Amino acid sequence: MKYQTVNPATEEILNSYETMPLSEVLQIAEKSRAVQRPWRALSLTERAAYLPRLAQVLREKQEDYARLITLEMGKTINESRAEVEKCAWLCEVYQENAETWLREELVTADGKEHRVVFEPLGVVLSIMPWNYPFWQALRFAVPTVLAGNTSLLKHASNVTASALAIEEAFTLAGFPTDVFRTILADHATVGELIASDLTAGVSLTGSTGAGKRIGEAAGRNLKRVVLELGGSDPFIVLDDADVEFAASNAVRGRMVGTGQSCIAAKRFIVVRSLAEEFSRRFAEKMNQLVVGDPLAEQTQVGAIVNAEGLDELLTQLEKSVQLGARILTGGKRMGRKGFFLEPTVVTDTTADMAVVSEEVFGPIAPIIVVADEEEAIRVANASPFGLGGSIWTRDTDRGVRVARRIEAGTLFVNSIVKSDPRMPFGGIKQSGLGRELSKYGLREFVNVKGINVYDHG
Repeated sequence: MKYQTVNPATEEILNSYETMPLSEVLQIAEKSRAVQRPWRALSLTERAAYLPRLAQVLREKQEDYARLITLEMGKTINESRAEVEKCAWLCEVYQENAETWLREELVTADGKEHRVVFEPLGVVLSIMPWNYPFWQALRFAVPTVLAGNTSLLKHASNVTASALAIEEAFTLAGFPTDVFRTILADHATVGELIASDLTAGVSLTGSTGAGKRIGEAAGRNLKRVVLELGGSDPFIVLDDADVEFAASNAVRGRMVGTGQSCIAAKRFIVVRSLAEEFSRRFAEKMNQLVVGDPLAEQTQVGAIVNAEGLDELLTQLEKSVQLGARILTGGKRMGRKGFFLEPTVVTDTTADMAVVSEEVFGPIAPIIVVADEEEAIRVANASPFGLGGSIWTRDTDRGVRVARRIEAGTLFVNSIVKSDPRMPFGGIKQSGLGRELSKYGLREFVNVKGINVYDHG
């Protein structure tokens, strides 16, 4: 089956590809399983030694890879460069911390010696989305192969060139052939892989619906699974917040990747005493953003990934306006080639509106006015999602107290939500299960084995 990739900023066809037949995918998986045995036999130090080489390749080819990202999914070239650099940093963090994060543990129990060791599982399949083509794939692959597994990447079809470039980067870094492979597979083939004995686990970053399907398939076949799914992150502005600081960061938090990020701020929950001023400043700053050609250096906001994504955003906005929402700025498709939406701020929102109740994957920011801190916490938790969230206050102790009460996997006080390879990342509720990054992500696809020794006789 052939398919095409399209530049969302110009609507021009970039390339054509052909899906691999099942037989070819299974053959690649067989090779991956075969090389996993000698790969796991290397010491952790020997495997970690490949990571600085991978970081070097990413930096040497940063401009090429960044351009690929921008052409395929529409984010600004500056954001794409930063994404590639973050992947290089990820490699360095894992190389530096490998020995500590996978160190064997001694436990006191009833025998002579009790030891916990961490051993790889085998071949792990990853199914990754388009919005961070390099980062999403590498934040899974780097810890997974470091632990001694091998990796198959099934990427979103609209970022196929990026997927193939990631495999190229592993090759140029000198990794043994087949430690990391990209496959161009359809849904049926993915199902066959999960069901087969060739894979030991699967990691998916994507929608909640996709997570349920993959989780069901993994459970049916008793495979280890990590699911990083959707989010509707609350951005909570308390009554003692610095309004200018909060509004500036609201723009950053909402507009990362043109708002097409699972951890973008999506619900702006503002205490009533600051709501009018915050809304005004937020709308003014959103209105000043430069939207345009993602390859241009001055552009701050790129394109929506495709026509379907843009249509869904406009539908969510229209349905909310029909229920009484008021647009403070933006709200229209831009009159130019490509899939562009004006940065949009919406107020007078209620819980039944689509811009509040659904995940909005684009540059639309609903403001929700609440009476006080307690109501802010209730509203923040009244969501099926639980990925991230942020609290804005001059009192950091108060911010931590509120953060402890928010139902999410990662909280930030006076910072937008972001991922860091030194900290665990993942969600609860409909936002998924399992963790990526840090030592916790490194230990997701390992056998936590207990070795117990007793005296003879």
